[in-house]
Amino acid sequence: MSDNSSSANTNTVYNETTSTTDHGQSTRVSSSSFQGGNVSGPSADKTNEHAESSTYRSTPRANLSSLVINPVQKDNPILRAIQNTTYHFDDIVPDFVVGKTSCAVYLSLRYHKLYPEYIYGRLDALQNNYDLRVLLVLVDITDYEQIIREITKATVYANITILLAWSIDEAGKYIETLKLYENKSPDIIKEKVESTHMAQIAKSLTQIRSVNKTDVLTLVSKYKL
Repeated sequence: MSDNSSSANTNTVYNETTSTTDHGQSTRVSSSSFQGGNVSGPSADKTNEHAESSTYRSTPRANLSSLVINPVQKDNPILRAIQNTTYHFDDIVPDFVVGKTSCAVYLSLRYHKLYPEYIYGRLDALQNNYDLRVLLVLVDITDYEQIIREITKATVYANITILLAWSIDEAGKYIETLKLYENKSPDIIKEKVESTHMAQIAKSLTQIRSVNKTDVLTLVSKYKL
């Protein structure tokens, strides 16, 4: 009885590891653990070997003008939302290369509940080959608070940026935007600081709810501020 049960479980794992989920998530199951950026476990050597031989540096620079996607994501429905940039498939460690030194790994929380160790091996395989490493998480379950808390803690320790998407389309748009804005200056998201003295006074005084710009002009002219 136990032998048959064990055999059935083994077959199930094998089928899962060679298929793709409805959310396009590659089912590469790993028993490794994520400990301070190092992989430990039976698959560690193989994972690290793959990471060293297939980083973003293996992708020709000419091809980096378009989004580079790992072939395991070719059936991922989020690709349908990527419409404003070209992309091609290549053998890379992350799921997406969005710039010369930027990448993203995709994770469905529904998949994470089935294989909780999977993502830590994927993140560790990135090593330090990218300046910007993004974990894009699709929130497709209802009981997500504790899981997101645990994943966020791991990404903070590993210096990885986490983005949450609440729909497949939103996830695709995040990837598209990361690619489109790879060469944009950060000035577009910085706070605009008023340069003139009058503008600074107006901004300060209008923080008071009962004061509007007309009141500011009256105060300035009356008290010669």
